[in-house]
Amino acid sequence: MTTALETQTKQRPWWLTLLTGISALILGAFFLWGGAANKAQVYIMLVTFLGIWWLVQGIFDIVAIFIDHSMWGWKLFMGIVSIAAGGYILAYPVASAVFLPRVMVLVLGIWGLMYGIMLLIMAFSGAGWGAGILGALGILFGLALIADYGKLFTGLSMIWSLAVLGVVGGIVLIVRAFQQRKANA
Repeated sequence: MTTALETQTKQRPWWLTLLTGISALILGAFFLWGGAANKAQVYIMLVTFLGIWWLVQGIFDIVAIFIDHSMWGWKLFMGIVSIAAGGYILAYPVASAVFLPRVMVLVLGIWGLMYGIMLLIMAFSGAGWGAGILGALGILFGLALIADYGKLFTGLSMIWSLAVLGVVGGIVLIVRAFQQRKANA
């Protein structure tokens, strides 16, 4: 019997990390420096791809019921919700493109709140003061996003944030891919 320390995890191919980094850099650059028409076209394309992905994922979730019967109710529910969300996005891409950033702000706010609570619980269970500080910051971050959900341009700030993250993250992934290639050579 092998232990977790003895088991070697399979590493992601370096070229896949490189392609992910290049894609993130290009998309981030379009959103930061592209003209308004380019930004709108790229954004609608991303929203359309999200709709296709949700639709296909929903179909896969339902097909998975026939392969693995465990948690079939949850798989059926998630499959139906994914198919409905993907179908709506594909039927109304412009309305979805307008509404989606606001929904993401709300989802990130709820995530930040839950993550902050979890970190605070961990801090009081012995994880240390660092987890407590991060937990408090997570709760403040989540509450701030939830409070700003109804404001008009909250979604626009999310797109700018993702654009900067795409550029910086893309550069980091590209550098990491070449480091990984060198280490494997």
